[in-house]
Amino acid sequence: MTTPKIIAGPCAIESFEVLDEVARTLVEINRELGTNIIFKASFDKANRTSLSSYRGVGMERGLRMLADIGSKYGLRTLTDIHEAWQAAPTAEVVDVIQIPAFLCRQTDLIVSAAHTGKVLNIKKAQFLSGEDMRHPYAKAVESGAREVWLTERGNMYGYNNLVVDFRNVAAMRAISPTVVMDCTHSVQRPGGEGTSSGGNREYIPAMALAAKAFGANGYFFEVHPTPDDALCDGANMLALSDLKDTIKMLL
Repeated sequence: MTTPKIIAGPCAIESFEVLDEVARTLVEINRELGTNIIFKASFDKANRTSLSSYRGVGMERGLRMLADIGSKYGLRTLTDIHEAWQAAPTAEVVDVIQIPAFLCRQTDLIVSAAHTGKVLNIKKAQFLSGEDMRHPYAKAVESGAREVWLTERGNMYGYNNLVVDFRNVAAMRAISPTVVMDCTHSVQRPGGEGTSSGGNREYIPAMALAAKAFGANGYFFEVHPTPDDALCDGANMLALSDLKDTIKMLL
């Protein structure tokens, strides 16, 4: 049986200490379970609820931290970009470039990322169907991307809620060999806390299992040592201490 692709890490980079603690845990899980978890963290979260929301440490400092984590622990790394010019410098550091859901129709962004030769993970916009993702996928492949993953993260219906139609997973498996379920953003309640997003992290394991039933072969978990203290998306992040058991359940 092929081991699924697993992506895990904090939402936004807060400090090297948080990154280091998460990375140490991922290495331990990889050793115990035989996985090859990809370390994820964002240097900038441009799609925030309010102007005062925490965004990260910036690209230059963030990429330096990700390079240090990759070198220190031998982990593959992933981060997202929001503008086309960020693709080239980001590709010098990470193994996988992620295209955010709200930006998956931005042609220049996808083309620039594809030209780097890195693996691309394109997240499905909340306003698109699974079938619609054939267009971002084709843009990436036709622009030279050697490997393209598609990620399901829910369909937005408004009123501070997010509903997942798991049929999208099956639809995207007909497009890409690798379909990832974003198990943590899918329990998000956008803007649910007024000036920030809320979430229901207790549903994260069930989201993963449901996606597996529909054919997902990758799983994305945002994790934090103390989610309630996280500066970004804490309500829908998985506690780092719960990650190993969640992965064991999927395996």
